[in-house]
Amino acid sequence: MEFGKIHNLDAINLTLPPGAAFNAKIWASVEPSQHPNVFIGGPVWANKDYVGKVYPSTAKERDFLHYYVRQFNTIELNLTHYQIPTAGMIQKWKAEAAGSPDRAGFTYCPKFPQVISHERQLVATEALTEEFVNAVLSLEEFLGMTFLQLPPQFGPEKWPVLEAYLKSLPDELDVAVEFRHPDWFSKAAVWQQTLERLYLLRRHAVITDVAGRRDVLHMGLSSPVLTLRFIANEGHPTDYLRSDAWIQRLKTWFEKGLQTAYLFIHGGGDNDTAPELILYWIRELNKHCGLNLREPVLQPKVVQGSLF
Repeated sequence: MEFGKIHNLDAINLTLPPGAAFNAKIWASVEPSQHPNVFIGGPVWANKDYVGKVYPSTAKERDFLHYYVRQFNTIELNLTHYQIPTAGMIQKWKAEAAGSPDRAGFTYCPKFPQVISHERQLVATEALTEEFVNAVLSLEEFLGMTFLQLPPQFGPEKWPVLEAYLKSLPDELDVAVEFRHPDWFSKAAVWQQTLERLYLLRRHAVITDVAGRRDVLHMGLSSPVLTLRFIANEGHPTDYLRSDAWIQRLKTWFEKGLQTAYLFIHGGGDNDTAPELILYWIRELNKHCGLNLREPVLQPKVVQGSLF
């Protein structure tokens, strides 16, 4: 089952919670930026439904990344969760990103391989970690945030393992940790301490907004950098109500000093509706937050036989 997937949305309180108490420490340490960095995109470029809508109607599968980087300025790179990228893959990704029209450039946000995070749970992974880190660092200016998604059974009692692993990673690698075990959030003191520890390590926390797991919508920051995974429900009206709430929260957070936001918009299901939702977020961010994000150009899909 897809993480946090739920079908009865009427039974869920989808209200955006207040910010975590620890956030006050973050705001006290920074000054608001007139030009925060905002990267917004989806979790996949290889979607055939995007042909004729996001990509040209003549686009071949081998060209999907080429067109993706010309529409959006980041991607949640889940491919690296399943394999460590080869030198050839890295070179191709860099070459495509170099063609991005965005002034701030295009950034890849790779997820740590599951063999490290899930199968070995961060233990005895030195060689694999070195291989992965060297690969993604070779993306150079096209590397954004990296995701370390912890497995569901990785609870607070394993903090020493996580701490040792995070300390082993190079400082130049930006790392955001995604926590999934409920015990991280069930006691406010535990989560407060976790944010404090991440702050001291100069690492970040992933916030996930998904209907079926409201505890992972913890609204806590350990730095003035937001990494948000927003999981929609295939175009359900609540997708836009939730989005509106996030736009207003981001406006407040930018005013308080949020420096950078990585926003990954999942449409739900096969992510067919993600591009429309990303476009909505961009327009609303530009309108309410005074940003100047470039809009993707989406074409209405022609339904076979619709002209007759």
